[in-house]
Amino acid sequence: MKPESLAAVKRELKHKSPEELEAICLRLAKYKLENKELLSFLLFYSQNPEDYVREVKEEISVQFAGVNTANLYWAKKSVRKILRLTNKHIKYIGDKAAEVDLLIYFCEELANSGISIKNSTALFNLYERQIIKIEKAISKLHEDLQYDWNQQLDDKNLRLSYF
Repeated sequence: MKPESLAAVKRELKHKSPEELEAICLRLAKYKLENKELLSFLLFYSQNPEDYVREVKEEISVQFAGVNTANLYWAKKSVRKILRLTNKHIKYIGDKAAEVDLLIYFCEELANSGISIKNSTALFNLYERQIIKIEKAISKLHEDLQYDWNQQLDDKNLRLSYF
């Protein structure tokens, strides 16, 4: 069974009553954790995304504190899991400035975690891709913000030339 297009879904939602829309949202949230997380963001944090970014940063810090740095295999798995979590929250926020902020924080935590990035090609490439992703996101921001974020990248020595 092929799902309907987004335009068709939008048209159909216009014909639903508020009670029916509430039931649909609750049913969506009931069956999929990601839907529930997105719905929670939209209801509770969309008015103040700075608080959400702060909470995500705290969660990233907690996750990095639990990384097994003794074994590179487990460290890679943990870092990828943290990156998936970060990207999921970036998708919820949908703001380039917040994306840059969270990715810079992720890279900063990775660089300060004690994991030897240089000894693992996979981790080095992952880090390199995140820096490229940050630079692409910065290029889509306003010129003043671009300057500020590039300064922050340079101040924290996160670019690959500093490694």
